[in-house]
Amino acid sequence: MGTTGALAGRGIHLGPVSLGCAQLGNLYGKIRDSDATGIVNTAWERGIRYFDTAPHYGLGLSEQRLGDALAGRPRDEFVISTKVGRMLDPNPHFSGERDSGGFDVPAHVVRRWDFSADGVRRSIESSLQRLKLDRIDLVLLHDPQEHFADPEQAMREAYPALARLRAEGVIGAIGVGTKSCSSLLRFVEETEIDAVMPAGRYTLVNQEALDELLPACEERSVDVLNAGAFNSGILASPRPSERSLFDYGAATESLIRRVNNIADVCDEFGTTVPRIALQFAASHPAIRTVVVGADSAAQVGANLDLIESVPAPRELWRQLAQRRLIPESAANGVLANNGGLDR
Repeated sequence: MGTTGALAGRGIHLGPVSLGCAQLGNLYGKIRDSDATGIVNTAWERGIRYFDTAPHYGLGLSEQRLGDALAGRPRDEFVISTKVGRMLDPNPHFSGERDSGGFDVPAHVVRRWDFSADGVRRSIESSLQRLKLDRIDLVLLHDPQEHFADPEQAMREAYPALARLRAEGVIGAIGVGTKSCSSLLRFVEETEIDAVMPAGRYTLVNQEALDELLPACEERSVDVLNAGAFNSGILASPRPSERSLFDYGAATESLIRRVNNIADVCDEFGTTVPRIALQFAASHPAIRTVVVGADSAAQVGANLDLIESVPAPRELWRQLAQRRLIPESAANGVLANNGGLDR
């Protein structure tokens, strides 16, 4: 993992592990307000100080719950990132229906793509209200390539607006978060962003970021906030099930077989898939932090226990490469980077 200093030289300290807060927005299922507070409190007690959220997560519920849970904490002791690109507008036809975007919340508002300069400012103002904060440390453009009606708006309008806000000191740093490596690479090469957050693109079963994105980030001193280490769930258990998710959809039979083969190697070396998945996600020098979500306080603790455990044996990585379960270059990267966790 990269050094644990300030994000892109901006004086923003993240730490090696961070909390992704999509689950605070009832991702895949409902949790109580007290559960959400417990997740954040446990993360804090275990030393996490960087929390990532977005208006998209639960139609604002994640931001609201995160703000409530952090209320009273010293503001200079934690880092918040949120995202822009999806405005939340009142739903004039709301009649009790649930959100269709994967979050178990009432659809009292609707998402609307907006990467305009005005939209960026209004989105940030709304996020500040929900978070109960007076500043945001890091703002990420959220899935800019998915704004199909105007895929260039984020580059043309939103990025310059964020750059101005950064120059004015309104926000601390700017970046892009999405599943598209090509979109992330374009922003790395054509703008002066501070960070990228690839979602599930440098994991045990998806190394799409390896050949171009990560080297470009290293070359241009853009920090990588690696999210989605479990690829939506298929890597979160010692063995996948027929119902395992991958990239927010059902995992294919061939992928399930591949993960079972990885699990076989883990069994040989006395470790587990989730443990090495987190270790792998931290294993490239361009990666500043691993962003891990949780739907309970116990899961926060379990994930951190995995990360803080002794790194897997070096021979395990050689065997995974030899059996063509991960690329040899990725295995070599883990071995060269002290197991990925600087521990």
